[in-house]
Amino acid sequence: QVQLLESGGGSVQTGGSLSLSCADSGDLCSCYCLAWFRQGPGIEREGVATIDTSGRTTYADPVKGRFTISQDNTKNTLYLQINNLKPEDNTVNYCAAIRLRVTPAGFWDPESRGRDYTDWGKGTQVTVSS
Repeated sequence: QVQLLESGGGSVQTGGSLSLSCADSGDLCSCYCLAWFRQGPGIEREGVATIDTSGRTTYADPVKGRFTISQDNTKNTLYLQINNLKPEDNTVNYCAAIRLRVTPAGFWDPESRGRDYTDWGKGTQVTVSS
């Protein structure tokens, strides 16, 4: 069983940076696709970035060029480097896993909201102040 725990959230000023981590204390293996999601106040959960078992990454348009998803399989840890934070990044960020080789085809469907992902962390808050 996969057990995910996010860390690294905090309060930063606009333009600042944060590095989020998602560590697994269960049975995560390189056979899982991983992703970051986020949810802001009054907003539905949305996908942020994905990484598949081959290391291919995809990003939501609002975060391209600012966010970087990566993983360290030796540590069973997923990362999200967030640069140039904006007020709209004021969200709870979640990591999630699904036992597939490639990211689900419908991942970026706005109605998907990660419904295919089977394992979730509890989230870490990113607060951006001006």
